[in-house]
Amino acid sequence: MGGQNKPAPDKQSSLDDDPLNIEDFQEQDFPELITKIHHTSDGLRLQTLVRLRWLAVIGQTVAVLVVYFLFEFSLPILASTIIISLSAWLNIFLWVRWPANFRLSDKFAAILLGYDILQLAGLLYLTGGLENPFSFLFLVPVTVSAGTLAFSKTLGLGALTMGLVTLLAFYHFPLPWRSGEAFDLPFLYLSGMWSAIACGLSFASIYAYRVSTESRDMSDALAATEFVLAQEQRLSALDGLAAAAAHELGTPLSTIALVAKELKREMPDNEDVQADLDLLSSQTARCREILGRLANRDGLNGDTHSQLKMSVLLEELIDPLRSEVNEIVLNSQSKDRISAEPIVMRHPGIRYGLTNLLENAVDFAKSTVTIKLRWTAKEAIVMIIDDGPGFSEDIIDRLGEPYVTTRKGYGAKELARTPSTDHQGMGLGFFIAKTLLMRSGGTVVLANLARPETGATIRISWPRNMIEPKKRGWNF
Repeated sequence: MGGQNKPAPDKQSSLDDDPLNIEDFQEQDFPELITKIHHTSDGLRLQTLVRLRWLAVIGQTVAVLVVYFLFEFSLPILASTIIISLSAWLNIFLWVRWPANFRLSDKFAAILLGYDILQLAGLLYLTGGLENPFSFLFLVPVTVSAGTLAFSKTLGLGALTMGLVTLLAFYHFPLPWRSGEAFDLPFLYLSGMWSAIACGLSFASIYAYRVSTESRDMSDALAATEFVLAQEQRLSALDGLAAAAAHELGTPLSTIALVAKELKREMPDNEDVQADLDLLSSQTARCREILGRLANRDGLNGDTHSQLKMSVLLEELIDPLRSEVNEIVLNSQSKDRISAEPIVMRHPGIRYGLTNLLENAVDFAKSTVTIKLRWTAKEAIVMIIDDGPGFSEDIIDRLGEPYVTTRKGYGAKELARTPSTDHQGMGLGFFIAKTLLMRSGGTVVLANLARPETGATIRISWPRNMIEPKKRGWNF
């Protein structure tokens, strides 16, 4: 299921510094959030490429020196040394010109990786071409690109690499070998080397690209989850600030009221002043009344009001959705016929998670959504069942991962490029809902109803000692 795509109340950007109610947080807010995450984390670090190039310089230098001096094989030592030195001087120039933590644009990073490919091709040209066993190192720059740069840049570097590999198969200096002995590999073997490099490039690039994409998607989705939780924590902090402000402002307001009363007594004959003082006293009394209500928020939100039966919590969440589907049925029952119904807190994390799942069920249902509440002495279970088409079989095992949704619309890339509130669902709402419910100690299981019935069922279960406030303090 994707996130609910319903009109949200007008409000300022949810990414501003203004507090945001977690229960009003909509999936429409995610595109702008994820775009900001991308803008703050994009770019390959220059230091990464510089360090990789130093490793290449050291390895190439050692290989050339061992072959020339230890094995005493003939090779163009001067030309090889010049090519290796170019990489060393490039590293020195980059280190002097830019700070180590400088992040490269995709274009600049692709140019540097393209240079590494050309430098390696030049060295292999002098030392045997594809006959050189180190020709497999062509995989490194393209794999780095696949893990960090845009797909188009990786495609271009891959094409450059295969063009150079093809040329090296036909044009190159002889492979360094013993004096007086010829080393000549058959064309069929060289064809196999070419095919191996091509297959290695394809596999390594696709693998690195998929792994890095999934890692970025998960990182972005977790950042969105932390954003929602941080907003809720800021709201909790505001309650404390309101009570503190009410306490601190009480004394000056009392002083103002006392002074107004004294002035009224001293000037009984001045009707204009008397009217102004009466207005000042009434407004002071009003301010004290408002501050009194703020100071009593903790009392209003205390244990008596913040703890409620789970069936009552579900009724609160269901009630706003009743107009959007023909029927919503809540069925509550003890499984062992003995245990008392669980008492839970109105915790925003659980409320957001359950609300998102309920909204999705209402969105996909044809006519009826059934909520079953079951409990034992050790466990509390909520099952959300709709009579819609059910989960798609090809993605049911991946639902709950970021950017996996049955709705048409977004992937993470399209989201970062063209954020919009007019979309059909990103899968982030479901991901955050599942994450929050699991952080509360719950287990979320998805399934389709057994045929011939159609519909989806979501089962959320908690150990009672994880959600009942008398037995456990909240750990969010």
